[in-house]
Amino acid sequence: MKTKVVDIKMPPDVNMIFGMTHFIKSVEDLYEAMVTSCPGAEFGIGFCEASQECLVRSEGNNAEMIHLAEKTAFDIACGHSFVIFMRNAFPINFLPRIKSVPEVCRIFCATANPVQVIVAETELGRGVMGVIDGLMPKGIEQDEHKQTRHKFLRDIGYKR
Repeated sequence: MKTKVVDIKMPPDVNMIFGMTHFIKSVEDLYEAMVTSCPGAEFGIGFCEASQECLVRSEGNNAEMIHLAEKTAFDIACGHSFVIFMRNAFPINFLPRIKSVPEVCRIFCATANPVQVIVAETELGRGVMGVIDGLMPKGIEQDEHKQTRHKFLRDIGYKR
C-alpha cells in the first residue's frame, strides 16, 4: 500500500464540502440538494465514479466551480468520493440537505480552510484515510477572542 497527501487548492472566497457517497446518481441528487438549499449560491460538484467507466462526473451552476470540482475530484481519485465548491454561501447552508441525500455515507469536512486529503492506494484503487482541515490551535481562547468571535458571527448574519 502507498499513501499520498493531496493538497486541495481553492480561491480565498470559496468554501468546500468533501464527502463519500455510493451511487452514480449521487451527482444529480447532490446538485438538487445544492440548488434547492440556498438561492444565489454558485457551486460545482465533482464525483468519482467507482465502477463502470470510472469517470469524474460533474454538475453545478458555475463553470469555474465545476472545473475546480472536476480537477480536485480527479486529483483525489478515490472511488465514490465527492467534492463541492461554493461561492456566495457557506457549507452550513447545505449540510442538512446533503446529509439527507440517501446515497451520502460520510462528510469528511466542510470548510474554507486549507485542506489535505490523505489517500491510500492499493492494486484495487484508492481510498480516503483522513483529512487535514486547517491549521493547529495556537492557544486557548481568551475574553477578547470570545468578543471577536461573537461580533464576527453577528456581522455575517449567523447570530443576533
